Amino acid sequence: MDYDLIKNRLAPCGLHCGKCFAYTDGAIRKSSIHLKKALGNFDVYAQRFVDLIDEPVFKKYPDFKELLTYFTIVECKGCRKEKCKIFKDCKVRDCHEMREIDFCFQCSDFPCDNTGFDQHLHKRSVDINLRMKEIGVEKYYDEIKDKPRY
Repeated sequence: MDYDLIKNRLAPCGLHCGKCFAYTDGAIRKSSIHLKKALGNFDVYAQRFVDLIDEPVFKKYPDFKELLTYFTIVECKGCRKEKCKIFKDCKVRDCHEMREIDFCFQCSDFPCDNTGFDQHLHKRSVDINLRMKEIGVEKYYDEIKDKPRY
């Protein structure tokens, strides 16, 4: 796949924007829209199933529906096109623009603590960038393109 196409799918930190639940054209959002449509007016039946088939799990349907609805309405075009809507404290996008680099591993200060990420996400980003540096962006993308982000 073309480097520029890959670059538009991967954030500067290395996370796959296209696999994010908030990505406008992502599979999670599209599947959530499809599932919500397929469920239709299931609310009424969920309540009935608690009694009819003695299945208490259906009491949780309103919470499930709330999350499913959220997945259908949140929209992000990706970190290279707009500020991240998930990690509000992310500093990577601004940094990569200022330094005119595509990915963190290309920076002379990599790895740094100027990401705004929590400890888990920071470690994940460093690991991703080390892998891209080791095998190249294209090969890294081939490794992860069909895997879930989470």
